[in-house]
Amino acid sequence: MSVNILLEGFEIDAPWLYGELKNYIKPNHSVAVIAFSFRENRVRSLSDWEALYGKESGMYYSGIVGGFAAYGIPAEKITFINYFADTRESAARKIREADIIYFLGGLPDKMLDRIKEFGLYDILMKHRGILMGYSAGAVIQLAEYYLAPDEDYPEFKYYEGLPYLDAFYMQVHYTGTAAQDAVIQRVLVERGKTVYATVFKQGAILVDSGNIKLLGDVRVFSK
Repeated sequence: MSVNILLEGFEIDAPWLYGELKNYIKPNHSVAVIAFSFRENRVRSLSDWEALYGKESGMYYSGIVGGFAAYGIPAEKITFINYFADTRESAARKIREADIIYFLGGLPDKMLDRIKEFGLYDILMKHRGILMGYSAGAVIQLAEYYLAPDEDYPEFKYYEGLPYLDAFYMQVHYTGTAAQDAVIQRVLVERGKTVYATVFKQGAILVDSGNIKLLGDVRVFSK
């Protein structure tokens, strides 16, 4: 069985997370980062991708790598799957060789489209290590997830994810707004499953062999 870690953000070294996650993330682990969740209107080329995730000057690189450094994993054991530079074969090899698969935040539906485009769906579903991710990278670990209206998604809709987990739904970046609460109630009525709402930058969900553990501040909504 694999371990799923569903996070709010990439600050995986935060004190409220570290005490639990150090039981899972070990210095000898290698990491494959799935950097497929970018917005098409912002990332159109290899240089655009490098500006976000590249080792030299990527906006998010140091934050992602630095989080794992707290667990003793050096940068050289962390590989990024690059949509513009990797082949289907090299991407598959990176996933197969990794102990930890890390899904980044952004657009989860675009991430799944690109996973399928690269032929990685079945390879990811067979992974038996740690699967973790933040925001979009958290909800994509659910067989089905929903997105509420925001600047990227004009309307409420359910989406297909990677079917690792199907016992609950997740509301990321929860701040207790009336709009968020209305959406959660809609999901409860329409789907009848518990919704875990991770409070903005303060909550996470860990699922170990089917056992759910709530970390930090997570609100539970059920029928």
